[in-house]
Amino acid sequence: MVKATFDNLLQALYQRRFFILLVLILLTIVLTPFLDDFIETRILMDVFLTVIFFAIIFAIKSKRTHVIVASILVLPLVASTWSYYFYHYTQISLLTRIFGALFFGYAVVIILQIIARSTEVTKETIFAAVVAYLLIALMWGFLYMMLELLIPGSFTFPDKGVRSENMRFEYFTFVTITTLGYGDITPLTNKASALVLLEALIGQIYLVVLVAWLVGMYVSRKSR
Repeated sequence: MVKATFDNLLQALYQRRFFILLVLILLTIVLTPFLDDFIETRILMDVFLTVIFFAIIFAIKSKRTHVIVASILVLPLVASTWSYYFYHYTQISLLTRIFGALFFGYAVVIILQIIARSTEVTKETIFAAVVAYLLIALMWGFLYMMLELLIPGSFTFPDKGVRSENMRFEYFTFVTITTLGYGDITPLTNKASALVLLEALIGQIYLVVLVAWLVGMYVSRKSR
């Protein structure tokens, strides 16, 4: 009886998995700055990110291979993320950024495959598309942090404002992918500029192509 109830709960959660993942990502973005005065920003970000890591694995577990590959990528990521509080080495920080970018990139590919296999446009399909867009931004945030770690001074930051590196690059990546371009954080090197330009292009191409595809699939479905 208990097992059946638990299985039904998991099935219900799985059917709404992309909506749940979207809520978790948005909560991370919105709540972290407001809780900054009560909890150390880095710890809070790492807690939220760890929850999101496992929520992503749950969301893409349609195939066993996906779970295995995602788990291989996320375990070193989680370990290096939390080992920072015990051993603060540049190698650990670099490992966190590399596996973070790989994990989010892999998740984006799998989610796009799930969307491509959809036979109709549902709420979960739309939620999946939005999640993939946000994960692209988070992946680029890890790439920016990796570049700044390898080549210090790749970006310029305002003297006042966000004090956490994670929050700085999370803010910057979403400003870039949405092409807002406030200009308070700017790339200073050719490598940084190329990375920023690529994110802006991918973000806009993603929106144009995906929206056109979803609309086309919806119209095709309605005309049958």
